[in-house]
Amino acid sequence: MARTKRSLKQAQVGKSKRGKKGTKGRKGKKGTKGTKTRKGTKGIKGTKGTKGKKGTRGAKGVIKRRKINQGRNALREIKKFQKSIDLLIPKQSFQRTVRSVAIEYRPDIRFGSAALHALQEATENIIIGVLADTNLCAIHAKRVTIMNKDMGIVRRLRRDLPLLSESAPWNN
Repeated sequence: MARTKRSLKQAQVGKSKRGKKGTKGRKGKKGTKGTKTRKGTKGIKGTKGTKGKKGTRGAKGVIKRRKINQGRNALREIKKFQKSIDLLIPKQSFQRTVRSVAIEYRPDIRFGSAALHALQEATENIIIGVLADTNLCAIHAKRVTIMNKDMGIVRRLRRDLPLLSESAPWNN
């Protein structure tokens, strides 16, 4: 059973107040700051009604926006996208790109919706893997920001595409 005012009073009926700490020479309730009384609300000035607002009042009454710590929005977006199972590339633009590339090889080609969906899933999976490896390269270099050279290293290690032009001395 949860303790209420009534149950507290009933529990203290047989006890004297002398033996308790903090009640010496005091009458009335203890710790009434911020509670409602007949005369009004006690508490700190300026806190009434500010709950839920996104800013605080300055010296002249102008509402200032609270600063959000750097990177908090980025972390929020990362968590949001990691939780979701939706595709990140818009479906229509991906279909347009696939069709435009496919027409170069065969003008009368047609795609089923399941085939396009499978292509998009595979493409996003590859892109996310490359970006994750690029992030690891940046962290290895004691950086937080990924750079073009990190992407080049990942592509070279995966042997997807050459790092520089074909005439590089190490490509012989």
